[in-house]
Amino acid sequence: MVGYIIRRLLQSVLVVLVVTVIVFILLHSLPGGPARAILGPRATPLQIAQFNTENGLDKPLIVQYVDSVFGWFTGNFGFSYVLNQSVGSLLAERLPKTIILAVLSLVLTVIVAIPVGIYQAVRRNRTFDYIATGLSFIFYAAPTFFLGLILIEIFSSWLGWFPPEAPQSDGVVPIFQQFPAMILPIVTLALLSIAGFSRYMRSSVLDNVSQDYVRTARAKGASGSRVLWRHVLRNALIPIITLLGLSLPALFAGALITESIFNFPGMGLLFWQAAQQSDYPVELGVVIVTAFATVIGNLLADVGLAAIDPRVSL
Repeated sequence: MVGYIIRRLLQSVLVVLVVTVIVFILLHSLPGGPARAILGPRATPLQIAQFNTENGLDKPLIVQYVDSVFGWFTGNFGFSYVLNQSVGSLLAERLPKTIILAVLSLVLTVIVAIPVGIYQAVRRNRTFDYIATGLSFIFYAAPTFFLGLILIEIFSSWLGWFPPEAPQSDGVVPIFQQFPAMILPIVTLALLSIAGFSRYMRSSVLDNVSQDYVRTARAKGASGSRVLWRHVLRNALIPIITLLGLSLPALFAGALITESIFNFPGMGLLFWQAAQQSDYPVELGVVIVTAFATVIGNLLADVGLAAIDPRVSL
């Protein structure tokens, strides 16, 4: 187990290094170079030369790369000349909000999808199974922005149950103080994941029900519910744990669209606004943080998978 975790840590470090190389190449592939892209087309040669000197862009590339990586790991992602604020402080303000949105949507996904998938497997080829399957296909195929707009139209415009806009106050505490305004963004982000997770859970339970250990348990007189909850469920959760780690990139990508629809001041909306204003330092900062979060999520999923299935760490 310890050896497996060490191997996964080393692989994660390698992936992070590859990501930093790609981001560094993208930064230096900007039209006209980083200085021209950040200062704009009207920057004079003198301004560009001064910018390169102040930011170390006149140094050899290998030195620039080492300085950039050291800066990223210490929270220095550059400066946003559009917003006149350091990228690190912008991410520190917005990232906790996106994390809250992603975590709450993931919790809702697990709470809904696992019982639905289990019940579909137990009641397969019956009315509930057909209905849940149809809804899963619909939600899985529907774009995030479409789901968000439909939810706003129904639950905000028609019924008036929830606000059409997410909490706008600064800080994390107001999010929970205005929690009804978070319901629609959370549900919007969770619907796609619920559709996928419930299908995987259904298939996993059905696969395990036909295994020899289940037939053996039943032959010994174990009841159907005992076999399901004591034997089948643990093995059926293995692919779900993997999905939890792999779902992080999708959650952050979905957060970009969801936050834009509900005007939620998180990291996704920050990236969207930066893309519209060609604020490259902010865009690259969001990409780096998202990549790091994805690697960490996959590492945690691997560790959890090894904990629940010892065969993985062999």
